[in-house]
Amino acid sequence: MQQAIIGFHLDKENDWVADLACGHGQHVRHNPPWQNRPWVMTEQGRQEKVGLMLECKKCDEQSE
Repeated sequence: MQQAIIGFHLDKENDWVADLACGHGQHVRHNPPWQNRPWVMTEQGRQEKVGLMLECKKCDEQSE
């Protein structure tokens, strides 16, 4: 289920997590070459992604 990003926070391992409108979170790591998200490393980059829709696997699991 698609959910909008409403903010970001760091987890205990200092990895960025997107806060979704549904109340769930999704990691948005920058870990090249597997995950290439350089935008997550800056405040401006993260703010530009607020409102972006991400697939929430937790919502998908709850609706089954």
